[in-house]
Amino acid sequence: MNLKKWFPQTMTAFGSFKVRRLKRRVKDSIPCVQGNSYKLYNIRQFAAFSSDSLQSKKPSVGPKGLIGPPCHGVVGTLILILVFLTVGACQNKDTVASDKKRESILDRVVAIEPELITDIPKVPRWCDQLDLVKQRINVGDAELYVEEEGKGTPLVLINGGPGGTHHYFHPWFSRAKDYARVLYYDQRGCGLSDFKPGENGYSVDQAISDLDAIRKSKKIDKWVVLGYSYGGFLAQYYTVTYPEHVAGLILLGAKPGMRADTGASRQSQFISDKERTRMKEINKQLKLLDKKKNLPRKKLIQILIYNNFINGDWKRQNFYKPSRERIAQMALYEWDNDNNFNSILGSSLYRVDLTGAFAVNPVPTLILEGKWDLTWGKKKPEILKKNHPNAKMVIFENAGHGIYDEDPDKFFTVLKDFIQNLPRVPDADMAAYKSYLVEWNKKKRKKEKESPDYFFKNIGWGHLSSKKIVETYSRSWLEKFKSPVDFLRTGFGFYDFENYREALFVFERMQAFAEARKDGDNKALSLIWQGHMLDLMGKRDQAVSRYRQVKEMNTDKSWMHAQYGMKYQLSPYAAERLKTPFKRKENSTLD
Repeated sequence: MNLKKWFPQTMTAFGSFKVRRLKRRVKDSIPCVQGNSYKLYNIRQFAAFSSDSLQSKKPSVGPKGLIGPPCHGVVGTLILILVFLTVGACQNKDTVASDKKRESILDRVVAIEPELITDIPKVPRWCDQLDLVKQRINVGDAELYVEEEGKGTPLVLINGGPGGTHHYFHPWFSRAKDYARVLYYDQRGCGLSDFKPGENGYSVDQAISDLDAIRKSKKIDKWVVLGYSYGGFLAQYYTVTYPEHVAGLILLGAKPGMRADTGASRQSQFISDKERTRMKEINKQLKLLDKKKNLPRKKLIQILIYNNFINGDWKRQNFYKPSRERIAQMALYEWDNDNNFNSILGSSLYRVDLTGAFAVNPVPTLILEGKWDLTWGKKKPEILKKNHPNAKMVIFENAGHGIYDEDPDKFFTVLKDFIQNLPRVPDADMAAYKSYLVEWNKKKRKKEKESPDYFFKNIGWGHLSSKKIVETYSRSWLEKFKSPVDFLRTGFGFYDFENYREALFVFERMQAFAEARKDGDNKALSLIWQGHMLDLMGKRDQAVSRYRQVKEMNTDKSWMHAQYGMKYQLSPYAAERLKTPFKRKENSTLD
């Protein structure tokens, strides 16, 4: 460490001999002041030494009543300089060394924890340890939890899921507070925000509307929008909806938002058979535990996440193995959402296809991908980049799905460079892009009307989607359906609105479709629902005939209709319906 190079005046005043001697002694020690003299104290014992003295010019209390030197005088100043440079150098060296030793998926280490751990280590939230401005923002019919730190270009972070929280951006993104006004938030139905679906239910349209309500509340004209994983989809959807308010778009391990074949997911590639077996055992143990103690859903999920991760599940999306403390934080704070939130939002997002939406997008866009992100197939980065022809893409060699916590130095260097060098988008270019999006949306709607296949890829299983089906339906669709699921969904639409006659007609066509393809399970399912409609129409004898056919098919294939709270095995269920007629069940999902 060449102190003369960095502090020439101080070095000259203090003398080279004393510097050499002090450097040797400081290597493993911390200087502390007692009265008018100083003594050296072991670094490990002085871990709590505070840097407040640098700002306040007051001594900091250390172990055993010793105090750090006040920041005045040549000797005091030099001692502090040496301390922080030496400790910093040691920490940097240790960090490099620890990176080399960190276990990664490439090591293929198998570590099994045979016991189910129900007491997750009590680790504090990062939110309570960082210097953040916290508030709740009213977005109309719900309040969202929002945090803020730093100054500069506004940067909003959108977490993944659906159903994750903002917590996993902590503490890493505090590194950006020197050049960005960093905003964290929990989406509606997640984390510390309200679990209120609103009048129309949870949806991706609601999610981006909520996000823009935060922007307005913060009086921000334009901001950089960073979306991680599913949040990457939301960031793209927000950009095509509110392009004039996006100064920059950052897609971090982002969900493409397109109906494109990215290849098979590779999440199980590094998980061993022993780890898979243990995770299956964990599920069984949790079922028994729940039966015995009737634990809250949230607690069960926390136990599941913690135990799965310590038994190898971390390998699905991480490159480096997280610490036990980090895994505890994930389990306790980073997957917290309303009932059925994940499935409802999952259905909602698959109705949106962003193919072609960014062909002439003038908003500066940065795509960040980890080489070892196994969430999707290998083709995913290339497919996403193709849909963003004007974007810059950076691949991180030693990172998985979450890059910022696995290669933070490179990540935040790239982020800083992007934010500090954002060009202003000319008004003419933005106007042209908004005109392009109008035409893009028109083409989408036309395609939706012409193709029932496209229509059903954009539809959910809730009550609002059923209404859309009933309003749009034509019997000519039934000749174009390519999947028994399309018949089933259409039949459910008419069932939801109590048009049992048309629903019966659809389920009969579903039976013919299944028979033509020798699909016994879907034939049985169509007969079950024919029986349901006939029961509701008061035609019990005909209903019994349908149920009897299914009973005789002897199939124990299981089906679940979450919107109706139904789960059954085909033939055993048909046997039950032979004894008692079907009673109407309401669709409990809005969409």
